[in-house]
Amino acid sequence: MTWTNVLVGLAIAVGLAGIVVPVLPGIVLIAGAILVWAITVKTTVGWVVLGVSLAILAIGTVLKYAIPGKQLKATVPTRTLVIGALVAVIGFFVIPVIGALLGFPLGVYLAEHARLGAAEAWPSTKAALRAIGVSILIEFVAGALAAGVWLAGVFAV
Repeated sequence: MTWTNVLVGLAIAVGLAGIVVPVLPGIVLIAGAILVWAITVKTTVGWVVLGVSLAILAIGTVLKYAIPGKQLKATVPTRTLVIGALVAVIGFFVIPVIGALLGFPLGVYLAEHARLGAAEAWPSTKAALRAIGVSILIEFVAGALAAGVWLAGVFAV
């Protein structure tokens, strides 16, 4: 086990944590770490691992928007999601890190409360939160699969 493998493994672990707690760009960090590893090992296996990992991460990125987006369109209007996103951005600066996590559901709830009233606001908010959870899960699975491919490549080299 080389220092490069240890550092790349650590960067991948931080990337996986960044997916769950959206402070760091998790997928980008994982892809960058595997790229550095492939450049360092300079083997065909390294480049194949990079290609397969990038394909997995790209598919995961597409699915993380497509699947929850389809669910959200059926239940929550785009205007409400935009308001939720704006409140999340404001929340990020007001309360660093967790402000975005608190701001999005608050924004969705307030927008739906204004649009539909208190009784219907909470179901829409739960649907938005569920979609975010599905999105995070899809991205995490893609990151974990890419990490697994990298780990197999480490043992193969």
